[in-house]
Amino acid sequence: MTTAVDTVINAADSALRTLFAKPHASRVCPTVSNQMTELSGSDKALSGALMRVNHVGEVCAQALYAAQALGTRDPVLRKHFLDASREEGDHLAWTRSRLDELGARPSLLNPLWYAGAFGLGLLASRLGDRLSLGFVVETERQVEAHLASHLAHLPEGDHASRAIVAQMKDDEAQHAKAAENAGALQLPAPVRLMMRSAAKVMTTIAHRI
Repeated sequence: MTTAVDTVINAADSALRTLFAKPHASRVCPTVSNQMTELSGSDKALSGALMRVNHVGEVCAQALYAAQALGTRDPVLRKHFLDASREEGDHLAWTRSRLDELGARPSLLNPLWYAGAFGLGLLASRLGDRLSLGFVVETERQVEAHLASHLAHLPEGDHASRAIVAQMKDDEAQHAKAAENAGALQLPAPVRLMMRSAAKVMTTIAHRI
């Protein structure tokens, strides 16, 4: 069983690995069979900006789950958060790898994004396990909608990025469903609106910086 000390160590390890180490996926990166990606300069720049935003989202996911695992006293729920974090680690690795392929860089503000998301996750955990799970549900639903919009905006010829985003979208929907099944409470409407507004600011800045 994971102890409190183990959880603190896991949280610190997550921060260091997310921000400073090359991520490694446990699953093979999604691809589209027999489809080669060939992009113009402008399309490549657009894909790079969109995948940078997606990478920031995965940096934040690592922070959120690490904080919520740290904040809960329920060992079963702690394992739920840590397992979800490992699954999101695939997304972190896939988006970082795609950034490298596109010749794009990660956001220069990743430490700031991580710190902010960790603080929100810790705050959510202090409100109780069911509201913490509700925070997961709302976050994953917003991310799912965000990824759907990226599928609409990514260049049609960028099969590599589109395959990654499509798989991420499916995974986020599953994470939201798992949190619902674990007993999540719906967050109040003002909180959901505040989360959407904060996400809009983050994605707008990360698109460029």
